[in-house]
Amino acid sequence: MWIDTKADVEENSRTRASRSQRVMSGLLLCTGDMKHVDKYMHDKQFVLQLAVWGLRGVARVILANNPLSGALILAALFWDSPWQGLLGTLGVLASTLTAVIIGQDSAEVEGGLHGFNGMLVSLLMGVFSSAGPWYWWLLLPVCFGSAMCVFLFSGLSSVLDRWDLPVSVFPFNTIIVLYLLCTGPDNPYFPHHPAAPPGMTDHNGTELIAVEVTRGILLGVGQIFACGALWPSLLILGAVLLYSPLLAAHALLGSAVGTMAGLSMAVRHESLYSGLSGFNGSLGCMAVGGLFFTFSWRTHLFAIASDWAALSPDT
Repeated sequence: MWIDTKADVEENSRTRASRSQRVMSGLLLCTGDMKHVDKYMHDKQFVLQLAVWGLRGVARVILANNPLSGALILAALFWDSPWQGLLGTLGVLASTLTAVIIGQDSAEVEGGLHGFNGMLVSLLMGVFSSAGPWYWWLLLPVCFGSAMCVFLFSGLSSVLDRWDLPVSVFPFNTIIVLYLLCTGPDNPYFPHHPAAPPGMTDHNGTELIAVEVTRGILLGVGQIFACGALWPSLLILGAVLLYSPLLAAHALLGSAVGTMAGLSMAVRHESLYSGLSGFNGSLGCMAVGGLFFTFSWRTHLFAIASDWAALSPDT
């Protein structure tokens, strides 16, 4: 009887170990680039393939290449604002479909490289618009601007490739600046907020709320997608963590350093509390410390230094 009991205990231990291994293997399949998803989607319907390409484009904004991370980010955007979530979805689909129609490189399309600029354009058009949510006229510049990003991406690639430089968000920056120049606060169809919000020139206080500064560091990750709510920002941070823990650590570090840099340069407290002082640093730290360079203590210090420099244009 004792021998039977011992055998049962060993069998249960092996079963638990096997179950733990299966769970761990399942989790590992959801991390990194998830190349197995591309193989699975190879012979599936175009609509399903487009969905995966679009989700990779969403994740590319945070330098990730994981469709599940993209799904989490899209869920966070809809959680924060269904209107912004709709604009982001429309932007990434418009730019990805444009790339397919004009025959861009299939590897770039499947990797989401033609989707993230369109998503950023659509999100920022929604943020800058003073017409409020569910203003359907805004869908016209969103679709047009997102599609134009593909043409700019293609044109800039042939130039920047000579110096081994990535196109990155150049198309997004160009399109959104042109859009704001062509419209204005008094435009009858596409009005946007003034460049200097009311109270911007008021005296900046000296008393800080430590809890709000800490909250602003977390919001700095969400502000990459123009998301200013805490829990959706944490979900976005979780999407980065799913793709790469190293990238997530640099995202938080970059936001913290950017916020501290803003504090040292007397940036308005509203920018510190809302995460607007941290998102550029977060992106810079991720790019230098977790993506474009081989990770080492030198590149880690360089990533921290780049966060401080990233705040200068904002001030």
